[in-house]
Amino acid sequence: MVDPVTVSVIHGALETIAVEMGFKLMRMAHSSIIRESEDFGAAIIDRHGRGLAESAQSTPLQSGPIPGYIRGIKRQMEKRGETLRPGDVIMHNDPYGGASHGPDVAFVVPVFIGEQLVGFTATTAHHLDIGALTPGSCGIVDAIDAYAEGLQFKAIKVYDRGVRVEPVWQILHDNIRAPELVVGDMEAQVAAARIGAERLLDLIGRYGMATFDAACEAALAHTEKLMRQAIASLPDGSWTAHTFIDGFEDSDDPARRDLRIQATVTIAGDSLTVDLTGTAPQVSDRPINMPFEGTVDIAVWLTIRSILLDTAVFGHIPVNEGLTRPITITAPKGCLANPIFPAPTIARFSPGNQLADTVMKALAQVVPERVSAGIGNLRVMAFSGETADGPWVHMEIFEGSYGGRQGSDGMDAVDTLFANTRNNPVEDVESHLPLRVRRYELREGAVGAGRWRGGLGSVREFELLADGGVSIEGDGHTYRPWGFDGGSDGHTANMQLISGNISTNMPSKMPYRRLRAGDRFQCAGPAGGGYGPPRQRDPESVRADVLDGLLTSDAARTAFGVALTATLAVDVAGTALLRE
Repeated sequence: MVDPVTVSVIHGALETIAVEMGFKLMRMAHSSIIRESEDFGAAIIDRHGRGLAESAQSTPLQSGPIPGYIRGIKRQMEKRGETLRPGDVIMHNDPYGGASHGPDVAFVVPVFIGEQLVGFTATTAHHLDIGALTPGSCGIVDAIDAYAEGLQFKAIKVYDRGVRVEPVWQILHDNIRAPELVVGDMEAQVAAARIGAERLLDLIGRYGMATFDAACEAALAHTEKLMRQAIASLPDGSWTAHTFIDGFEDSDDPARRDLRIQATVTIAGDSLTVDLTGTAPQVSDRPINMPFEGTVDIAVWLTIRSILLDTAVFGHIPVNEGLTRPITITAPKGCLANPIFPAPTIARFSPGNQLADTVMKALAQVVPERVSAGIGNLRVMAFSGETADGPWVHMEIFEGSYGGRQGSDGMDAVDTLFANTRNNPVEDVESHLPLRVRRYELREGAVGAGRWRGGLGSVREFELLADGGVSIEGDGHTYRPWGFDGGSDGHTANMQLISGNISTNMPSKMPYRRLRAGDRFQCAGPAGGGYGPPRQRDPESVRADVLDGLLTSDAARTAFGVALTATLAVDVAGTALLRE
């Protein structure tokens, strides 16, 4: 037995180590996707492969899958008859072996005391290029199988008993575009994971292995108890919801577009099951399938945790394997949410976000006061080109928006649900790349009306200052984010390619396309769904949106039933008449 204070101190130290690993990685990283967008993860795993703590400032889609990476590494090494030794560093990105998708590469340090394995420290990060068929690591929407998505690393030693495995590093240099950036980021990951290993050994040395193990078991049991109590407070039963993703809007094949995602949530006592039966079959020759372990599980766990154990209500909740123990996830083999190798998965980002939104929609029938209405999905743009100094690659995450929620409007122009990355500052983009950001503003006139309105999308316009190219993955051009409890649906996204005087509407997914200097992309982000009847919205809140230029007076009248005077004051009598 170990006392609760010691448990809390040891677990707090584990969290601090994970956060330090994350900050060290950010500061050492070469590319803006890690340094600015924070698209990375850091975690500490016990010797059994159970998550103990993760970096709080990183994205759940990076830190959350790390225990799955460890399990995949152990399976692969056992299959090959290899063993882990002190000084080893393992590289892994197999989406059928625990990884979120190929560009999210993990570097794992097994931690030893003498010859005894005591745990793992690991970092993951999204890399700008992984050697796929076209430049970049997102926007690869035309890969026909896993082999077209780039290099596959299945538990590869990059350091063997402390010795750098130079041929592996040379392969990386020779097969990745912008190797100075990408390999530099990888070396930063190794360094951050090693820092974590040093801190973990110091912590175990301070308390002893027996006390450390007992504290970890107690921390896992505590978070499991919290989740079970939260589930047990809900009524037993089953609730089903579905949404759709665009798929490939411009495809002649109906099996590639208008793809259904379905989730049935079943509560029985203190356990919860999410069954994804009813989800569309996998698209075997296009990369919008979702790895079951690494993407699907994280989307489900993150959504349930954020609804049932909201930190705004419950305070700090430790993030470890205990939270997932009461939750079972099932999905038919061969569907979008459980594809069969070698179905490609590199563009699983938007489908995974929509899956999280679907689980949210199912739980809205159980805990309506704790959910948001439908979210506006995201878009990722991979710009690239050649300069005198060599190839350049840039990944731009274009924000979505949240739906309204009880008591609050949806958040405007933010990354949503399981990704949680930051946008790149305009100054950073224009300082390092041949790109100009001509517009960056909130999208006016597109609002999911409700008592609490949905979040607004943004409008961003990029201009290439030199010849180059771009590929794009996104969603939400066809289906509007769902409104809830009388709220209106949100608004779809759209995108135009402007070349000279010609403007062309583009689908949500666009394979690599060469562009000339001066070509522009104008993107309008989606608006989240409204929550509650629009005519119950506070008239002063409607007026404020009109004063901010986000709504017109006509929209205030038609969508919200709010009449304004010529001086934009609320016409109380006129509003009452409209709302009758």
